[in-house]
Amino acid sequence: MAAPDRKRRHKAQYVQGPAVKRGRAGAPRQLEPGMQGILITCNMNERKCVGEAYSLLGEYGEQLYGPEKFSDQDDKLSGSEEEEDDVEAALKKEINQIRTSTEQKLRRFQSVESGANNVVFIRTLGIEPEKLVHHILKDMHTTKKKKTRVILRMLPISGTCKAFLEDMKKYTETFFEPWFKAPNKGTFQIVYKARNNSHMSREEVIKELAGIVGSLNPENKVDLNNPEYTIVVEIIKNVCCLSVVKDYVLFRKYNLQEVVKTNKDEGQQNLSSVTEEESSKEIKSAEDSNELKSGDRSQGILLAQTVAWHVQRHKYPEAMGQKRFPELPSPSRYLTYSI
Repeated sequence: MAAPDRKRRHKAQYVQGPAVKRGRAGAPRQLEPGMQGILITCNMNERKCVGEAYSLLGEYGEQLYGPEKFSDQDDKLSGSEEEEDDVEAALKKEINQIRTSTEQKLRRFQSVESGANNVVFIRTLGIEPEKLVHHILKDMHTTKKKKTRVILRMLPISGTCKAFLEDMKKYTETFFEPWFKAPNKGTFQIVYKARNNSHMSREEVIKELAGIVGSLNPENKVDLNNPEYTIVVEIIKNVCCLSVVKDYVLFRKYNLQEVVKTNKDEGQQNLSSVTEEESSKEIKSAEDSNELKSGDRSQGILLAQTVAWHVQRHKYPEAMGQKRFPELPSPSRYLTYSI
């Protein structure tokens, strides 16, 4: 008996659409709207940067929040349903055991793909990014102890949204309230940086955000020299990362390499720059002097040749013809020079 005909499925039916990269427990592995964390720039070594970030954040995280407590993601099935028989109960129990053994524990700090080169994003859970990063920078600024080699800047990110102007305006109207809504007020500045994004205008974003801050309280004023608050806007692809930080100028734009420098180091750096300028000026003056001296020597040689020519011409007029020896300038113009 011939087997029944079966229609072959089209290849397109097996193809799945693009999905967001996720971990074993469903946790996102790349930067996306709705996250909180810490944005870190590094010096051409992202893997080492992640290691330094885990070490530094773990050290200060325990100081502020105590030892880390792990919490498994709640993906377990509800036990309210009644099992129809023992086979179904045993099957569900086995499935739960497999999920429990394979699911990822949610860590306090977890690195995700940022979407830009030399940029690392550490997703945080159960902490305040501004408080933690400010604590780190304050301690490093006080002790002047360098604790990282490849990490450059460490910026807390309190909120993320889609990197479109209308989405940003809607999101920041409530995001800015804890700092700028009356009766709260303060001086502020806005720093903007976009990576792998070309559809946003820096001037337009700053203008709109400054207008929102002013609408929350008219007493909020712009101060570009030493503001009380700094609004950090970091755009990576289609994600806008936002935060409001303090002591941005004092902590050298939240640069971990610059914040540990002492006044002596700064003085030596300024002195070296001044010394380089002075040495370059001395070299230039020496070159000019050498050129002048060489010019004097050439003029002296020319004067000697001219005087010798005139002497020869007067002593031996018959041997000094115009064809063989063309007329040279008169030596009277060189009388001011010494041979």
